[in-house]
Amino acid sequence: MSPAAITRTNDTLHVPDNPIIPFIEGDGTGPDIWRASVRVFDAAVAKAYGGSRAISWQEVLAGEKAFQQTGNWLPEATLAAFRQYLVGIKGPLTTPVGGGIRSLNVALRQELDLYVCLRPVRYFRGMETPVKRPDLVDMVIFRENTEDIYAGIEFEQGSDDAKKFGTMLADGFPKLAKKVRFPESSAYGIKPVSREGSERLIRAALKYAIAEKRKSLTLVHKGNIMKFTEGAFRDWGYDLAKREFGGVEIDGGPWCKLPDGLIVKDVIADAFLQQILTRPAEYDVIATLNLNGDYISDALAAQVGGIGIAPGGNINYMTGHAVFEATHGTAPKYA
Repeated sequence: MSPAAITRTNDTLHVPDNPIIPFIEGDGTGPDIWRASVRVFDAAVAKAYGGSRAISWQEVLAGEKAFQQTGNWLPEATLAAFRQYLVGIKGPLTTPVGGGIRSLNVALRQELDLYVCLRPVRYFRGMETPVKRPDLVDMVIFRENTEDIYAGIEFEQGSDDAKKFGTMLADGFPKLAKKVRFPESSAYGIKPVSREGSERLIRAALKYAIAEKRKSLTLVHKGNIMKFTEGAFRDWGYDLAKREFGGVEIDGGPWCKLPDGLIVKDVIADAFLQQILTRPAEYDVIATLNLNGDYISDALAAQVGGIGIAPGGNINYMTGHAVFEATHGTAPKYA
C-alpha cells in the first residue's frame, strides 16, 4: 500500500487504502494522549479492515513545539498539509489568556474556513456525572466556527485604534455612542454575523438531522437582546428551513415542520441552558452561533462525564476539509 491523499469529487470523499492523515501532537498532556490514542486508532483500523487498510500518520507542528522548532506558533506548512490532505487530527494547544498570541484553535478554523464545530454529546454507561439522568442527554451541536465575537476584531482600551473607533462611533452613530457608558476607558469588540455564514451552518445541521432521522433541530440564540445579529440568525434559520427544505409553519409559526417530520424550533440561550438540566430529552440537534456554542457544548459535556471525553470536529462541508480534536485543554500539570 502506497500512502496517498484523501480526495473529494462531486461532494464525495475518496479514501485510499493507506490515507495520509496529518496530526498535531499538542501541548501539555497532548504527547501523552497521542501516544495512547494512535495505538487505538491503528488497532481499530486493522480490526475493521482485516489488515487491508492502514493510516499513514504525518506529524505537522503547531503550538509550543512549533514555536520552539520554527519560531512560529502556526507554521504555513501545517496549514498547507491540512489543505492538501483534507482530513487531520490535533491535540490541545496552548493559548495564553489576555495578551500575546490569539487562539491557535480559532486561527486553524478561520484559516481553513472550518465553519462547523460539530460536538456530539451523549452518555456512556459507567461514567460518573453530577446529574441524576445523564442518559437523557443525546444531542449534536452545530456551532458556527468562523464569525461572532471569535472573529477577533477587538480594540484594546486606551489604544490608538480604540480611540479611532470611539471617534468613528461618536461621529457616525451619535445615538449609539451614547450607549457606551465609559467611552474613555472602554475596550471594544465587534460581533460580525452574516446571512451566508449562518445559512451554511444551519444548512449543514438540517442535512445532518434529516439524514440521521433526528426528531428536531433547535436554533439557540439571544435574539431578544441582540436583534440584528442573534435575532437575524434565528430568522435566517427559519427562512432557510422553509425555502430549501420544504418547512411548513406550525400554528402560524415561527416553528415549522419539514416533510420528513423534523421539527425546527428556537429557544433563547439562557432558557436553553436551564432546560438542558431540567429536561434534556426535549432537545436533539442544535444550531447556534460561536460564543453560545462554546458555552453550550462544554456545559453539556459536564452532564455526561466532563470535557475530557467530549470529541469535536471542525468541518467545511463544502470543501471536505476537517480537523478533529480533543476539546479539553492542555492540562500541563498532568503531563
